[in-house]
Amino acid sequence: MLRLVIKKEFLSSLRDIRLQISGTILIVLMLTAVLVGRHGQKEIQTQRTKAQSAMYDKWLNQGNKHPHSAAHYGQFAFKPKPVLSFLDIGLDNYTGISVFLEAHKQNEVQFSAAQDSNGMTRFGEMTAALILQVLLPLLIIFLTFDIFSKEREEGTLKLIHAQGLSMRQLFMGKVWGTYLMVLLIYLPIIILAYLLLDQRSSNLDPAIGSKFLSLTVGYAIYFLVFVILCVLISGFARNSGFALLTLLGLWIASCIILPKATANLADKVYPAPSQFEFRNAIKKKVKNGIDGHNPSDERLASLKQKVLDQYGVASIAELPVNWSGIAMQAGEEYTDRVYDQEFSRVEEIFNKQNRLSEWVGFINPYLAVRNLSMSLAGTDFHHHVAFAKAAENYRRAFVKKMNKDMEVNHKPGVAYGDYNVGQDMWASIEPFKYNLPSTSKVLFNQWRSIATLAIWLIGLLLLASVYAPKISKL
Repeated sequence: MLRLVIKKEFLSSLRDIRLQISGTILIVLMLTAVLVGRHGQKEIQTQRTKAQSAMYDKWLNQGNKHPHSAAHYGQFAFKPKPVLSFLDIGLDNYTGISVFLEAHKQNEVQFSAAQDSNGMTRFGEMTAALILQVLLPLLIIFLTFDIFSKEREEGTLKLIHAQGLSMRQLFMGKVWGTYLMVLLIYLPIIILAYLLLDQRSSNLDPAIGSKFLSLTVGYAIYFLVFVILCVLISGFARNSGFALLTLLGLWIASCIILPKATANLADKVYPAPSQFEFRNAIKKKVKNGIDGHNPSDERLASLKQKVLDQYGVASIAELPVNWSGIAMQAGEEYTDRVYDQEFSRVEEIFNKQNRLSEWVGFINPYLAVRNLSMSLAGTDFHHHVAFAKAAENYRRAFVKKMNKDMEVNHKPGVAYGDYNVGQDMWASIEPFKYNLPSTSKVLFNQWRSIATLAIWLIGLLLLASVYAPKISKL
């Protein structure tokens, strides 16, 4: 009997001309978004790979010069374009694409697409994620708003129940029949997206298969949650009009109003410092000390005496090593401490803002699936921070190597411009390479979003089990 209900609901939806047209439009939009997005992702990744290679070649061929001058000459680190970003662009347009790595400074990732775009960028791009998260639920509403109320209005609901079909069976039949229709629209984009993954995808991200599977399952659960919720509301609505208005109100609140309100609330509760405040705090701490009681001149004098005592000499001229190299590296390490402290403070503010959004997801599954989708696609804040830290670690390593060479090989008494190194030194610095976080790390960062979807699904199933039998009594 349950199978017959599922078949009936599925075929009824399939024959509805309105849903045929809207479903076809959605499929065309999604397929177009996937094809265009994948082509764009490949082009951008190719450009960034070439740029990274060109910048490294420039580093190798900079000619003979002093190692500290080379540290100022610097390098660029380009953020890889995550493979699954063609499904969900996430924050990629706002977080920048490259960072300049040089001595003494920890620069920010710059040159975001939003900097070169007009105000329309804030409305987002037509990506597969936007369609799946926002437009497909709207189609589900039109599939289900009268799924019970129409039969109640026509007087067939009690007749069906009188034939021996329980309300629980009828409810689940309508749920699974509608869900099959949703999957019929959803599967083409998933199949196409999977077919577009190639060997280059695995080279860029070895965990691409498990991330894609997790993303597919996450959306499938999101759609099932939406279907059950819509069928429940239709079952207890007084009439079809009331059901439609209620569902549209929920859709507007969850997909449009609440996300913006949550972002504004997070910004108010956990305000981030301006760029001027951030840079000014770093400048003061570098000059006056982290605690305000260890200024730069006192630190330098203390280090000088410590080095003199270490080598048992009375003056810098008597040192067997180059004092400037030691002082340069000490300054780097102190500046690194300041940057770490300030960047960690700002990072924690953004983490708190994101966690607030994740907690709000417990009352809004749209936020949960949005956060999970961005994370698995590699376009969320966690991925941006991971890239920035990898680039910074690379910067510190090559600057330290330049300073160490200066300390050991730049002999005292030799003028700055008379000590130079060449390509052998530059080639000893490996090219920058960034590995995307593993699937397990991504899922761990998004445990709240995963828990949200699971709680919504289990909670709605329990609610349906308890209240479905009461639908016939209304």
